[in-house]
This record gives sequence, structure tokens and C-alpha cells, in this order.
Amino acid sequence: MLPPKVTFIDSLAVKSRPEGYVNVTVSIPLVLESWRESLFSYEWLTQDGRIKNKTDLPPAEKTKRETIEQKLKSGEALETPVLGIGLQDNIEIGSGRAAFLTLASLGATEMSVHILKSNKDEFKSFLAS
Repeated sequence: MLPPKVTFIDSLAVKSRPEGYVNVTVSIPLVLESWRESLFSYEWLTQDGRIKNKTDLPPAEKTKRETIEQKLKSGEALETPVLGIGLQDNIEIGSGRAAFLTLASLGATEMSVHILKSNKDEFKSFLAS
């Protein structure tokens, strides 16, 4: 579930090629477990896979999280995260990563995201039930 009053808008990547993407609702815990294998996860995740406290984030990521938190407080729309499959067959979080991870840190357990239509089969095991 998401905190109340969260609205999303499409990312520029999706707006430029909407026929190439679909929306799916994913299980955040399942996505995070796979994303742990990403070369970029160390910025947001502890070694045991938990999302870092805001104070433990690198400065640039801390700023992104604070921006998302401010948008949530003001009711501003967030960019829908775009997920994909990485080189190691793990999930990668593209645009909207800060929104995805900030909402996860606030207790969201599932979220609607954009994926490439060509990745639908690879995402079946990450879909929310």
C-alpha cells in the first residue's frame, strides 16, 4: 500500500515511447530482494537489504529522498518508477528510483511501475498478488 494521496505522472522516457511500456503492480519486498544484486543498490541499501536511514545515504541520494518527501507533503505528483532487467538478470530501478525507495522506506508494500512490454514475462515473479 502507498501513503494516502500519492499521485504519479509518467516519466519522460515513457511519454516519448508509450507504446513500448506497460504498467504493472509489483511487490516492493520482492523487487528490493532482486535489486540488492544491482551495482547501484549500495547507495540505498544496507548489506542485509534494508533501506538505509536518511542520515546514512550519500549526500546526493539524501537530497533526492528529501525532495520526494517534500513532494509527498505538498501533494505534488511523483514520477512513476521505471523498472527493467539488468545484465545479471536482477531488477534495476531506472528513473523514479528515489520515489520508489522513499515510498518503500515509508512502508509501501506494492507499487504501480512502468516496465518494457518486452520484459513482461521476466516480471511475473515480482507482481503483487
